[in-house]
Amino acid sequence: MWPFNNNQMKTSWKFDQARNVATVTTKKVMLENHPILMAVHYEEDDSWAFTCGTTNDSEDLMLVGMGEVVDLDPTLASIADLPPGWSAERTSVKSNWVRTKDE
Repeated sequence: MWPFNNNQMKTSWKFDQARNVATVTTKKVMLENHPILMAVHYEEDDSWAFTCGTTNDSEDLMLVGMGEVVDLDPTLASIADLPPGWSAERTSVKSNWVRTKDE
């Protein structure tokens, strides 16, 4: 279960794409309330992925609006400045993000 109350915790938009831009996530995040523990800001097309880190199977992936994901987890705003070509990972939603440059 997410530790956030969406009615009380809304964040101002800090990402470089609009809220309605498609992003990759997983069914586990959207439908089973798994926490987002991995984020990738792709260099090739400036897109984002926000995943739980438990699956990379294509049948588990979903395309949703970025705003839907950020509304689920407002702490994602803390990595909105992640440069393209970088990833961030954490061990829990209460942990700090560890940023790394993709190779």
